[in-house]
Amino acid sequence: MHLAELNIARLRHPLDDPRTAEFADNLDRVNGIADRMPGFVWRLKDEDGDATAFRISDDPKVIVNLSVWKDAASFETFVWKTVHGQFYGRRQEWFEKMDGPSFAMWWVPEGHVPTLAEAAEKLELLAERGPGEDVFGWEGLPNAREWMTKRCA
Repeated sequence: MHLAELNIARLRHPLDDPRTAEFADNLDRVNGIADRMPGFVWRLKDEDGDATAFRISDDPKVIVNLSVWKDAASFETFVWKTVHGQFYGRRQEWFEKMDGPSFAMWWVPEGHVPTLAEAAEKLELLAERGPGEDVFGWEGLPNAREWMTKRCA
């Protein structure tokens, strides 16, 4: 099994606004690091390698990141131990606080490429039921490793 993740965020200002420039100007850099990380499998992107045009809602300020990783440790390394962590720490500069969960993880069979609709359903399930075997956030990750072990046994 591989780990899929969806992260959504509502921009305070449009991507082409000068107040968002530092974030927007580093998207290619951060995505490039993800693409080269050990354990990276796939991410949602257009022909230009960008995902900012994909929509999960009618709100044009909500952007998405959807990716698949070999395991939780690989994803955690990217999130916390690369330049991504520095940008994550500054997220309040560029993004509004959202009502409900804005991040979800779930296990997918190797080779499965999740759709944005599937990811939206997982986020909705997390909002409705909280973390469990089918979907979880960071708080459910220790249990998630146990759930995955049971599924793969």
